[in-house]
Amino acid sequence: MFEQMMLSAWSAGLRDKLSLPLRVELWDGRQLAFSSDPPRVTIRVPDRAALRYLRSPSLYSLGRAYVEGAIEVKGRAADIISVGNSLAANLGKGRSRLGDALRRAVPHTREKDAEAIRYHYDVSNAFYAAWLDPGMVYSCAYFENGDEDLATAQEKKIDHILRKIGLRPGQSLLDIGCGWGALVLRAAQQFGARCVGVTLSENQAALARERVERAGLGKQVEIRLQDYRDVDGQFDRITSVGMFEHVGVQHLTDYFYQVVKLLAPDGVVMNHGITTANVDNAATPYGGGEFIDQYVFPQGELAHLSTVVRAMQKGGLEVRDVENLRRHYAHTCAIWTDNFEANAEHIRTLTDEKHFRIWHLYLAGCAYAFAHDRISLYQIVCGKAGSEVSQLPWSRRYMYR
Repeated sequence: MFEQMMLSAWSAGLRDKLSLPLRVELWDGRQLAFSSDPPRVTIRVPDRAALRYLRSPSLYSLGRAYVEGAIEVKGRAADIISVGNSLAANLGKGRSRLGDALRRAVPHTREKDAEAIRYHYDVSNAFYAAWLDPGMVYSCAYFENGDEDLATAQEKKIDHILRKIGLRPGQSLLDIGCGWGALVLRAAQQFGARCVGVTLSENQAALARERVERAGLGKQVEIRLQDYRDVDGQFDRITSVGMFEHVGVQHLTDYFYQVVKLLAPDGVVMNHGITTANVDNAATPYGGGEFIDQYVFPQGELAHLSTVVRAMQKGGLEVRDVENLRRHYAHTCAIWTDNFEANAEHIRTLTDEKHFRIWHLYLAGCAYAFAHDRISLYQIVCGKAGSEVSQLPWSRRYMYR
């Protein structure tokens, strides 16, 4: 009787605060509705112990409960994330500092970084191919008009980057964190560059090398399984797309210093990466950062744009151009989520149920976070600080040929 009274008070209090397209199904057959409209999300609580996830919810606790099978959740990922954010915002305890403490407690050594990369990227190439574009570009697309399909938008993104750095035939290009090789392939085929791509993922390196050979570009493109800290030489152009999130906030200056060492005197570098909207470089609110830290990106850290620019300058770079593509990444992640759900049956054959649930939440959660300015995406073009600039174009028109 006491438990029933507690549940009734809890559900009534929540309904007084907001209307949610949510239904909660209890282990004894009772159902709690939180809107007069049909529910778009259903949470099944299999036993009394699982009630704790709902009484004071966070994105971390709810996500963990779903991933570990303590509760069942049905609905489209976008609706699940929206309902989860409403529950955490209205019933939770606000921003958690646990994610920040956990990230900063683990050093960014070569071994730890390689382990984290393998965890995230070596699920399987087939897994990623099931929801990425055919070129397997795993970073923010560029929707020049807003109505492009994903494959077109990803190709436009790569061209946008290569035009921004002014890549010309015969120049050398280093791509730090080359993924499955889409950028270096495009740079060699369409821009005539000599390219080196480095990654810490064995799966990525193997497939990227296969793609290079199939394209007949073995003399133009080299794919290395190598840490960026171990790269030698100098390059006319350097790109880093979706990689510096793995570096660690405390190591950003050293990271950009290494980039400067590898950059030719009149070279150009482009850093394309995710940032946090929090000026203190804290994790995203309501436990979302904790969930990412534990289940998706071990040791991943997001810095605020101001921190990134400061680290670039301290590392020896001059910032020349900054572009915010937050809206583009929200749209990219929404398409990835739709692709994931459309191919759910096939994806379940490629991984276990736990990893399926992790990625189901993660992709939609990222779309929500980008759409609501919790995280962002900036492309930053730099040159060596103090270098001659007479060769630079007078305007940005050259980027949009």
